[in-house]
Amino acid sequence: MSEKENLICASETEIKDLFTKTKTIAIIGLSPDPTKDSNKVARYLQKVGYKIYPVYPKGEEILNEKVYRNLSEIDQPVDMVDVFRKAEFIAKVVDEVLARDDVKCVWTQLDLVNNEAARRAQAAGIAVVQDRCTKIEHQRMFPFA
Repeated sequence: MSEKENLICASETEIKDLFTKTKTIAIIGLSPDPTKDSNKVARYLQKVGYKIYPVYPKGEEILNEKVYRNLSEIDQPVDMVDVFRKAEFIAKVVDEVLARDDVKCVWTQLDLVNNEAARRAQAAGIAVVQDRCTKIEHQRMFPFA
């Protein structure tokens, strides 16, 4: 079995519940480039009412929000962490998530799977969604948002 095979993912009901309860989303790898998927997804999430926290190595502001260099710099509650970094970086993101006590979900975007990191997050009581797009799933579950 390859690491690319998604072994761990919240159920449809859990995902809908996560969207309903989530207010804040840290977006790891949010590009300032409006043509990039991370930027398009973040814009959509803002539009439907979520507070986003961009996490990116450069710049001061993306989508009119302060840019943070890593998850630990965010001094506000974070409900969900939405990951747009390559799969090899997911374990480091989960380490940062586990150092906090507020994150309820780690979400990795399309084609991003790290089952070992997902297991660690789940063992800590954190919901995991892998290899799915937050925008696509939200639009599917809440078509009139």
